[in-house]
Amino acid sequence: MIKILFVCHGNICRSTMAQFVFQDMVNKRGLQDQFYINSAATSREEIGNPPHYGTVQKMREVGIPVLKHYAVQMTKQDYEEYDYLIGMDHFNLKNMKRMVGSDPEGKIHLLLDFSRHPGNIADPWYTGNFDETYRDVKEGCQAFLEYVLKNRK
Repeated sequence: MIKILFVCHGNICRSTMAQFVFQDMVNKRGLQDQFYINSAATSREEIGNPPHYGTVQKMREVGIPVLKHYAVQMTKQDYEEYDYLIGMDHFNLKNMKRMVGSDPEGKIHLLLDFSRHPGNIADPWYTGNFDETYRDVKEGCQAFLEYVLKNRK
């Protein structure tokens, strides 16, 4: 079982979108029994809140199921439990590394670093542009899935 945790600041926009998109990709390939996919926040600001309405609306627009989820904060224990901890921007990475102490096993990555366009995924909480965020999340998830399948343990 490959365990993946998508992480962003509040766990209501980007990380939930990545969780839903990646789960949909895995399901469509019939690989759902091989993956455990979840998401979390680096902050406590949105703990207990459902996905942002903009994320929900975008997922419905593109036909991706919205899974039941309430924002949680990433913990140090998550480093031991997950194979990959995937952040959406450099601030997420900085906070993730601060929370877990270090990354000796090389588990912490940026989602877009698996794609042809490495870098940050803009936070639609601030930009309001869920279309752009979805485009980047989809690109990152497609590239990440190919990477994981190629490098299975």
